[in-house]
Amino acid sequence: MAMDLLGRQKMPLDASSSKQPSVATSTVSGGGAATGVGVTGGSGAVGGVGAGGAGGGAVGVGANPTGVGVTGASAIGGVGGASSVMSKQLTAKRSLKLGSLAEDIMPTTLGVGEEPFRVRLHHLFSQIEKEFEILHAENMNLREKLEAVAGTPRDSTVGERLPLQDAFEVDGSVNKSFKSKLGSAGSKVKAGHKLRAQTSRIVSSFKAQSVVSSLVREFCGHKDGVWQVSTKAGQPIIGTASADHSACIWGIDTGRCLLQYQGHSGSVNSIKFHPTRDIVLTGSGDATAQIWQAAVNWEVPARKGHSSEEELDEEEEGPYEEKERIDVLRTPLCEFSGPGGHTSVVVAADWLPGGDQVITASWDRTAILWDVETREPLHPLCGHDHELTHASAHPSQRLVVTASRDSTFRLWDFRDPIPAVSVFQGHTENVTSTVFTRDDKVVSGSDDRSVKVWELRNMRSALTTIRTDSAVNRLAVSASGVIAIPHDNRHIRLFDLNGQRIARLPRTSRQGHRRMVSAVAWTEDISSNCNLFSSGFDRRVLGWGVTLPPKDN
Repeated sequence: MAMDLLGRQKMPLDASSSKQPSVATSTVSGGGAATGVGVTGGSGAVGGVGAGGAGGGAVGVGANPTGVGVTGASAIGGVGGASSVMSKQLTAKRSLKLGSLAEDIMPTTLGVGEEPFRVRLHHLFSQIEKEFEILHAENMNLREKLEAVAGTPRDSTVGERLPLQDAFEVDGSVNKSFKSKLGSAGSKVKAGHKLRAQTSRIVSSFKAQSVVSSLVREFCGHKDGVWQVSTKAGQPIIGTASADHSACIWGIDTGRCLLQYQGHSGSVNSIKFHPTRDIVLTGSGDATAQIWQAAVNWEVPARKGHSSEEELDEEEEGPYEEKERIDVLRTPLCEFSGPGGHTSVVVAADWLPGGDQVITASWDRTAILWDVETREPLHPLCGHDHELTHASAHPSQRLVVTASRDSTFRLWDFRDPIPAVSVFQGHTENVTSTVFTRDDKVVSGSDDRSVKVWELRNMRSALTTIRTDSAVNRLAVSASGVIAIPHDNRHIRLFDLNGQRIARLPRTSRQGHRRMVSAVAWTEDISSNCNLFSSGFDRRVLGWGVTLPPKDN
């Protein structure tokens, strides 16, 4: 059987068929003899085509651009024969069905007004738009209820800033319920139950916690990303290490840069204050670690004399505070380099208890224990398979932990003449930081989006594992056991050592970091509005006021 363009069988054109189409020939003047075929009962061939005549070949009156639904019996320039009443009825039915199919597939050229397929699309899009409007209204209503339950004041101020009182942000749980509602119309009731259940859990978490956090102060002045921020015990100052080859000391209460150190020739990757003296240890991309004097001038320095034209230029460039003179230091007290030293970037450095020795970690896959007085290396610490990312010392014991991109961290014990080492493989990607707590625990963070808490006496397996939604950078643990976790996704989260989430610091268009948060640091020895500091690659350091809940145990 022959097939037509729509895949249907053609009827044979024999004399016995009752559905044989009428075929007639005619001679048309002006164009020579031509033959015209008029299909009246055919099964959908590209019909009604007649050749000849003054106008050339033409399509029959009943022809359709899709080649279906031919209802006309003749073509312009052709002659169609008469057919039976039964064939006309069958043709009319087929034309109705095939014509509706063609209208759904392609816009018709014979109809007047808007095409059916566009009308249908407009109708569907209007329904989707109405659904989104309903969801938006529900979302706004839910936010108002959450703010009412949390008791978040919108008009409270700290100094001249507008802090956003922290409340456990929803973390996308409401959005997930909205996505489930968009799945199908029949699942709206089920999604509504999920939304109410999630809302109740959020409300209960508000009632269980009493954490209040707000942005208090910004420290701006670096010209590139800030790798680390550090605090000084007993003094209202902080130190920052930046990729702009400088390290700065800032006054917490004033937000003013008190001293800038420019002794390194590479990115300054770490900074640590001496436990008791006014000196600072920094590690740099120039493969050295340096100690420099951190004596600061608390008095506001007077401005240098300028001509009237220079003063006019300064007024146009910025406010008075940004043009204050900054003390600059370029000469270190001592430098750790040379034979036996590092051959690549120094990513971290820290003081051992007592301050007579320091530990440095490098991209050359080694850490080195140095003597401060002689500036000589005492012990090279080898064993990591890839570059080191961090190193820190225990606050009271001669213990050091080093982290590496080989997904492990190592515990080095210098309490005996021969150092002992233990290797821990709890993470699946780069270990970015490891720090000690005051109750002899180790907290490690990794690019695998997890933070683990380990017990020093039994470090075979982690006591607690905290799962997050972004890579973890250089974290910090407060004296009360609160872990501040900086993330690549610009957020800062607070957890306790048991893995319970305490809060997430607010991050809006006016508050929080605009790029990844590289490090955090706690301070608790001074009476200040700020007790947590964060540094990021938006070139800023932020001071936060965090009111923690009382400890239950």
